[in-house]
Amino acid sequence: MSIISLPEIMLVFLAAIVTIAYHLHLYTKVRREPLKTAIGITNHARQMWVKGVIKDKRDIMAVQTLRNQVMAATFLASTAILISLGSFSAAFRPGLFSEISHALNLLGTKSETLWMLKLMLLGILFFVTFFNFTLAIRYYNHAGFMINTFEENDATVSGESVTRVVNHAALHYTIGMRGFYLSVPMALWLFGPIWMLAGSLVLITVLYRLDREA
Repeated sequence: MSIISLPEIMLVFLAAIVTIAYHLHLYTKVRREPLKTAIGITNHARQMWVKGVIKDKRDIMAVQTLRNQVMAATFLASTAILISLGSFSAAFRPGLFSEISHALNLLGTKSETLWMLKLMLLGILFFVTFFNFTLAIRYYNHAGFMINTFEENDATVSGESVTRVVNHAALHYTIGMRGFYLSVPMALWLFGPIWMLAGSLVLITVLYRLDREA
């Protein structure tokens, strides 16, 4: 018996192509017309925020804002690593859940090996998500020190440097959130490739709208 059938390969490949194509389109849009995307608008807003904090010496506001971002990233990183470890654990303990997923699998391959592989891929996705949130925490902590040690003639703690660090943190935070979003079609794949494709199409539709609003 084949580990994965041709219909499953085709549907999963189509879901992956749709998702990758959309994010390539988004990347191009952010590079060429940043102010027409939510990512570009928030990057610009953070640049203005850093300038305002440095100009008006709003140290307390800056620390509170960065602290809120660190707390959110910490919570999401903890959630991601727990789900990742849970997925790896479930992958090696097939049982009732695999039976339920096979019952809802209308077109895909009903294989314990493939089911384990799906859970492992889901675990890897959440591990990457965890890694990005920890990087976001790292950059936000750096920004907290830099924004309070501003020196006009020191390029390493200039307004541009602080903005760059804050935006790096925000980028990793965004990638981490994408990991949570992409986990929806990945989780639906446990119930069959049709569910994964449907989840991918719904997700891209929602993201298309959200990525064009601040």
